[in-house]
Amino acid sequence: MIRINLLPAKKALKIPPVFSYGVIATVILGIVLLASTLYLGSRVSAMRAEMTAKEKRLEELKKAITEIQNYEKANQEVRDKTRIIEQLKKNQVVPLRLLDEVSSRLPKGVWLASLVEKDGFVSIEGYAHTNYDLVAYVQNLKESKYHTDVMLVESRQTAIESFPVYKFQLTFRVKV
Repeated sequence: MIRINLLPAKKALKIPPVFSYGVIATVILGIVLLASTLYLGSRVSAMRAEMTAKEKRLEELKKAITEIQNYEKANQEVRDKTRIIEQLKKNQVVPLRLLDEVSSRLPKGVWLASLVEKDGFVSIEGYAHTNYDLVAYVQNLKESKYHTDVMLVESRQTAIESFPVYKFQLTFRVKV
C-alpha cells in the first residue's frame, strides 16, 4: 500500500540572512565590548597603581625637601654663629690693645677713674697731680698708632682730701 501524506510538509525554518548577520554582528560587538571593557579596566587599575606609587614617591620627596630645608636652616645658623665667633675674635684684640696702650702710656702722677668704650669711641676720666703730667699723658696717647682724634675735653683743678689735683676728661677713637 502506498501512503500518501496529504498534510502539508513541514518546511524547515529559514532564518533570513539579514537577521543572522545581525545576530553575528551583535555577538561580535558584544565580544569587542567585553574585550574593550576588560582592557580599559586593566588600564585603569594600572594607572591607579601608578598614581598610588607616584603619590608615595611624592610624600618621600616632600620629606626629603623638609629635611633639606632643616639642613639649610641649621647650616645657616652654623654660618651665623661662626661669623659671630670670628667677629668676637677680631674684636677681642681691641679691648686688650686699648687697655694695654692706655695703661702703658700712663705717666706717674696720673690715675684713671673711668674708661668707657663704645663703638670704637673711648672716653676717659681721671686725675693728675700736675697739669704737666696731664699734658704728658695726652701727648703719649697721641703718639700711639692705635689711637686717633685724641682730645682733652675738660681739665679743672679740684681737691681730693685737701690735696690739689687736676680732674680731666679726654676722648679718642680706637683704630681697628
